[in-house]
Amino acid sequence: MKILITGSAGFIGYHLVKRLLGKGDEIYGLDNLNSYYDTRLKYDRLAACGITAVPEYGEEVKAGEQREYTFIRMDLEDAEGLQKLFASHSFDVVVNLAAQAGVRYSLSHPEQYVQSNITGFLNLLECCRKCNGIRVIYASSSSVYGNNTSTPFREDDRTDRQVSMYAVSKRCNELMAFTYAQLYGLQMIGLRFFTVYGPYGRPDMAPMLFAGAIVNGEEIRIFNNGELWRDFTCVEDIVEGMEKIILTPGIRREDVPGIPSTLYNIGRGEPVFLLDFIRLLEEKLGRTAKKQYVEMQPGDVYKTWAATDRLREDYGYAPQTSLEEGITRFVGWLKEMPHLLSR
Repeated sequence: MKILITGSAGFIGYHLVKRLLGKGDEIYGLDNLNSYYDTRLKYDRLAACGITAVPEYGEEVKAGEQREYTFIRMDLEDAEGLQKLFASHSFDVVVNLAAQAGVRYSLSHPEQYVQSNITGFLNLLECCRKCNGIRVIYASSSSVYGNNTSTPFREDDRTDRQVSMYAVSKRCNELMAFTYAQLYGLQMIGLRFFTVYGPYGRPDMAPMLFAGAIVNGEEIRIFNNGELWRDFTCVEDIVEGMEKIILTPGIRREDVPGIPSTLYNIGRGEPVFLLDFIRLLEEKLGRTAKKQYVEMQPGDVYKTWAATDRLREDYGYAPQTSLEEGITRFVGWLKEMPHLLSR
């Protein structure tokens, strides 16, 4: 198959590319390499996949050793560029992981989420609808559930009470995907990710922020006075589940009869008390965190917990990585990348 992965220099995108390389498929990565966080980490991810030179915008680059991998620097907001890309390549599967990330950032920069996550996704869907038989797998988020009090979260739970523009943009993606499936028969598979962590993780996410503060002797802010739970999921389990979906065509669990649009939770399926996560980080780093307990922040949620029955039944999804094992891998990688924690 020929597989397009957008956001391929991002956290999950990088791991998915690495997972799929060497399996006999042709992988095509796309990323705009924006400066939302330190681009050196994005370049490190590219280099780990064989892309050692930073390409110019619109330039296609072949990986050095992994010749089945091609990378192009492009933005989903570039409708004309995307149309030219799809006209010159016949993709079988599109995995959309490109998005403006971050709940907190969306509180001060809501326009970025409309432009990137909604307009960008629309441009991609417009290209896909002109391709016969293409499958689209796209990133949603557990944030669409808002402060749902019914746990674990199930795909048919109510999702009209988001508490951040990031969450709103992801719910819009789901509705757009459903509409394109209905109008054009596209097979759309949405994945609601639950607090993914691991090597090469984003520096704006809690695991990296906590680790950096612990190593540098700085205070970490713990929201809601520590009364938070998260369904922490190791990235290796996430991409293993995604690989099963990509390589298993034909499964169509129809949320509405006749509409080939499906949503799946993809998480560990076990909520973790935030202070327990921090305790394990302290143990593996060999240092004690300086903790500052603060009130709940706007846009945050109290608990996330994924019901993964649907994904297990359809694709055999079964995450295997314990929290301790996952944090051990994460800290082991951090110790090899000390520049990421330096202030």
